[in-house]
Amino acid sequence: MPQDNAVEFKGTKKGIYVQIKPLNDFETIKQLLIEKLDKTKSFFSGAKILDIQCESLTAEEKEELENIMTNDYQMQLQREIIQDNTSVEVEDEVFQGINEGKTKFVQGTVRSGQKIDYNGNVVILGDVNPGAEIIAYGNIIIMGSLRGIAHAGSNGNTKACVAAYYLDPTQLRIADKIARSPDGEYEKPKGPELAKIKDNVVYIEPYLTKR
Repeated sequence: MPQDNAVEFKGTKKGIYVQIKPLNDFETIKQLLIEKLDKTKSFFSGAKILDIQCESLTAEEKEELENIMTNDYQMQLQREIIQDNTSVEVEDEVFQGINEGKTKFVQGTVRSGQKIDYNGNVVILGDVNPGAEIIAYGNIIIMGSLRGIAHAGSNGNTKACVAAYYLDPTQLRIADKIARSPDGEYEKPKGPELAKIKDNVVYIEPYLTKR
């Protein structure tokens, strides 16, 4: 059995290094990391991850662990590079994969009190109830009703969008812009709607237009 210290967190002024002893079984590594984070969940929320150090991990396995820490435990990924023998912090670039890219699928209703925060696109195969919150670096697509909070392009992508079969959100944001309703009287269409930024303002419009 792996020892308790197989996964360790080394804190620095700039952030945290996750140090993992080489193991042959990735599933064991993943479970040990989750167990460690569960014990100190509130402490690590918002913490900056500088790197995962483990010789036995592939790039894909490392990315999966990074996604667990950022999506499930609200940690922030922040890398370092070396330039002229000087350590330089590098924040994640604005997520550009809104036409295609990594996407998280959530099946079922997202209920009040639940929060989904993903550094890619999010597709909800159900409703988002009042009190629920969906945050995505990319697009948010809801195959049902949106009555909670949605924040697409959360790391600055103004080209992201929010689409839902029925849009009635508590709050809807794209990048740093908050949605506005159309001018004048507005009859809500009986079909899908799309929110996106136009002229530096978030507008909501029918997704399927009559032809």
